[in-house]
Amino acid sequence: MKSNIVKLGTRGSQLARWQTDHVASLLCGAFPDLKIRQVVISTRGDQVLDTPLPLVGGKGLFTAELEASLRSGDIDFAVHSLKDLPTDDPDGLTIGAIPQRADPADVLVSRSGYTLDTLPQGAVIGTSSTRRAAQLRNFRPDLQMHDIRGNINTRVKKGLDSDGPYDAIVLAKAGLSRLGMGDFISQILPFDIMLPAPGQGALGVQCRDDEQSLSILGQIQHAPTTTEVTAERAFLAALGGGCSVPVAAYALKQVDGSYLLTGRVSSPDGQSQITVEIIFAPDDAAQAGATLAQNAIAQGADALLGTAL
Repeated sequence: MKSNIVKLGTRGSQLARWQTDHVASLLCGAFPDLKIRQVVISTRGDQVLDTPLPLVGGKGLFTAELEASLRSGDIDFAVHSLKDLPTDDPDGLTIGAIPQRADPADVLVSRSGYTLDTLPQGAVIGTSSTRRAAQLRNFRPDLQMHDIRGNINTRVKKGLDSDGPYDAIVLAKAGLSRLGMGDFISQILPFDIMLPAPGQGALGVQCRDDEQSLSILGQIQHAPTTTEVTAERAFLAALGGGCSVPVAAYALKQVDGSYLLTGRVSSPDGQSQITVEIIFAPDDAAQAGATLAQNAIAQGADALLGTAL
């Protein structure tokens, strides 16, 4: 980067721009003289909108182009939804900051105001997430899952269309809240039914693995969020999963300073589900995630994941 100018790479959606504006605001709060330039970059995930996400490809679907711009020096930092980032750092790049995350819950959006309990028998749910579909099938085996793609605005419009096929759609609460669309939520889904994706609600600011970048981004790091998502992503990594498998995880700081990590692996049809928990100390986040994954595997998680691949 040059002097006090920082180039932030971002995807072009309204949500991505909000997230990048948020990171820019945090950086300017830490460094008042900093000048931010945003660089909009289109990813393959943004370009291929007519194919279910698991069929498009998982690793790097929403990140590869941003990472290429980081390596070339066209941008200094890249702002991602953390759940889109693969669990392994690419060569020469790292996650330099994870700011405080928003509510990680999933929600229903329904033109008729349905909740999971009031959805009619055989209702059609719009989601491209195998994790969400599997957990919904576990709770309501009668529900029909139909693919839905597009940015949040597009999916909400499809979900509310009076002539559309969806009785409800599932989205992340954080995205709707960030765009001021919380009024469209008909139900916040409880974690015992719908555990979130590892890192959901959090942002990851990616950078080149150098001292200057890490020093700057260290000023906007949120320690409890970092501990939580480190454990969640370690659980996913140890299971060998990505965005195309039905793995969920959520860690939360407890009143005594420890953390509780809950992990869940589902079969795609929702008929089988394994939920495991572990308490851990802040410095043991990565090990806790790996240990919990082994606990899940001991209960048959590898067999469930094998049916999803």
